[in-house]
Amino acid sequence: MRFYDVNSGSIIIDGVDIKEIDQTWLRKKVIGLINQEPILFAMSILENIRYGKPEATDMEVIEAAKIANADSFITSFPNGYNTIVGERGITVSGGQKQRIAIARAILKNPAILILDEATSALDTESEMHVQSALESVTKGKTVLVIAHRLSTVKNADVIVVLNKGEIVEVGDHNTLLKKKGFYWNLMNQQTSDKASAA
Repeated sequence: MRFYDVNSGSIIIDGVDIKEIDQTWLRKKVIGLINQEPILFAMSILENIRYGKPEATDMEVIEAAKIANADSFITSFPNGYNTIVGERGITVSGGQKQRIAIARAILKNPAILILDEATSALDTESEMHVQSALESVTKGKTVLVIAHRLSTVKNADVIVVLNKGEIVEVGDHNTLLKKKGFYWNLMNQQTSDKASAA
């Protein structure tokens, strides 16, 4: 997204240094971001989703919502897609807000998708809906997943494990588990925390 430039090294997209790419174009066309607290504007759900691609038709918006597992809850509201959310509208749950944000990203169809703690604040049921929606939108894309909850990264092609800002391990889920290193310890800790909470 180029909120900050790198201190050393470079970030290359399709052979071009990111510093040479127009930030506005990069943010509108190339990179999509879904974070822990997505922003919903005080307007209709339809317009909140369409924000990802302003020229989209209503049918394109609805199709994106279906892929994001959002259509069923949206159509359950009295005004459906015309329901106003935000300050003067209805309040939606964290999971519903995430699925609206995912629908927006699906509609935008970016080449690179950044998921920054996208499911960390969700309950188990909402996380399952959101994870399912994310699997639909991430196929064929470059996806960067930033997460503390390891269940969200275990299907990644490459996992980069950081500790205090330093890379400590790199590999896929199975390779990292076989190493019985830092990732393995984190996975065991989260598994035992989950078991003791049940």
